[in-house]
Amino acid sequence: MTTVNKTRKIPKAPIFTRKRIRTFLGLSVLQIFLTLLLITFLIPMFWMFSSALKDPTEIFVVPVKWIPDVLRWNNFSNLFSEDFNLPFGLFVWNSVKVVFWAVLGTVLSSAMVAYAFSRLEWPGRDFVFGLLVATILIPEVVTLIPRFIEFKNFGWLNTHLPLTVPYWFAGTPLYVFIMRQFFRSIPKELDEAAYMDGAGHLRILFQVILPLSKPVIATVAVFALLQHYNEYLAPLIFLNSQDMWTLPVGLAALDATESFTYTWEMVFAGSTVAVVPMIIMFVFAQRYFVQGISMTGFGGR
Repeated sequence: MTTVNKTRKIPKAPIFTRKRIRTFLGLSVLQIFLTLLLITFLIPMFWMFSSALKDPTEIFVVPVKWIPDVLRWNNFSNLFSEDFNLPFGLFVWNSVKVVFWAVLGTVLSSAMVAYAFSRLEWPGRDFVFGLLVATILIPEVVTLIPRFIEFKNFGWLNTHLPLTVPYWFAGTPLYVFIMRQFFRSIPKELDEAAYMDGAGHLRILFQVILPLSKPVIATVAVFALLQHYNEYLAPLIFLNSQDMWTLPVGLAALDATESFTYTWEMVFAGSTVAVVPMIIMFVFAQRYFVQGISMTGFGGR
C-alpha cells in the first residue's frame, strides 16, 4: 500500500495591502515634512555663512545673492587682526575658559548630588529632592540682583568667578534631575558588591556608577556647554572691562566705527566662528546625546 504525501500550499501574502499602503504613505508624508522643516532651519544658517564671505554691498541686496561674486576669506582674518577695534580672539579664549570650568563643575557636582538622591537613604530625601526640582520654576532673572550683591560683597565682579564657581555646587537643578533618573536605572546590586569589597561612596560613584553613565554625562555636558557658551545676560552684568568679555557679549559689540554702524560682514563672520564649534561638537556627541535622552526618559524605578 502506497501513501501519498500531499503538501499543503501556503498562500502568499499580497504585496500591496491597505495597511502597507497607509504605512508607506504616512512615512512618505512624514519624511517630506521633516525635509521641508530641515530646509527651513538650514536656509538662515546658509545665508549667515555666505554673508560672512560677502562684500558689505552684497549682503542685503534683493533678490538675495546666495553665492558671493568673490569669496572674501579675509573677513575672518580681519576679525582676529590687531587692527580690528575689538579683541575678538580674546573673547573666544575667555569663553573657552569659562565654558571649560563651568561644564566640568556642572557635571561633577550634579553627579555627586544625583548620587545622594538616587543611591543613598536618608531622612527627608524625597522632600528635599522635591524642593530642588521646584526651584526649576524660578526664573534666573529673579535671582539676578541678589547674586549681583553677593558677588559684589565677595569682590568677584569683573572676574570669571561668578560664571564658574556657582556651578561647582550643582547650580542647575535640571541636570541633577536628569542624572538622578539615570542613576536609578542602574542596579543597586553593583553598589552593594562594591561596598562589600570595602569601597566608599566616592569610589562607588567614580569607579562604578559614572563609567556606566557615559550617555547621561554626555547629555548633561552638551546641555551645560550650550548653556554657558551662549550665556549673554550674566557676563553682561558681572563683567565690566572689555578684556573679560565672553564671546556672546563680544558679538553684540561688533561695531566698526564710532558712529555705531554695524559692519555686517564682521558680524556674520563672528557668528560663524561662534556657531561652527557647536555644530562640530554635536556631530561627534549626538550618539551619546540621543542615547542619554532616551534612557533618561524611560529609566528609573
